[in-house]
Amino acid sequence: MATSGESKCPACEQTVSSAEELQFNENRFHKRCFVCVDCRKSLDGKTAKTHQSGIRCQSCYARKFGENNDPSAKAANSKKFSQKFGSSDRCPRCSKAVYAAEKVMGGGKSWHKTCFRCAMCGKSLESTTVTDKDGEIYCKVCYAKHFGPKGFGLGNAAMLEQRE
Repeated sequence: MATSGESKCPACEQTVSSAEELQFNENRFHKRCFVCVDCRKSLDGKTAKTHQSGIRCQSCYARKFGENNDPSAKAANSKKFSQKFGSSDRCPRCSKAVYAAEKVMGGGKSWHKTCFRCAMCGKSLESTTVTDKDGEIYCKVCYAKHFGPKGFGLGNAAMLEQRE
């Protein structure tokens, strides 16, 4: 029978002495019994998540109940990560964080190397071959073709076809 200072462990139903107890949500567990119901990983009060069907580690809880699909949790984690690793730049093409190891500058903005491509033809760009207009980047050929001067003698194919 449990005496004062002793109670029953909810996991094994045996008496828990104060020397071997771990308290969680007003229950007292044996340290050896305080494990994830799915993966059997040892838990502590900070890593445990409760649900009606038992106590789980954070990963099993997220896998089973979708905690990681919460957009506000993802945004908070992304913000914490960028604060920790010093990135606040966002790639204009994909809107993801740009870190120093993958950063390419062009048009006054930071881009991922893989996103640093011409908006028209998709050709990879370098800082010497890039031109920008209205927040988008282009290779020099596409920029000249679409935004350059138009008229006879300036490479305008439509004008040449009309003349023939």
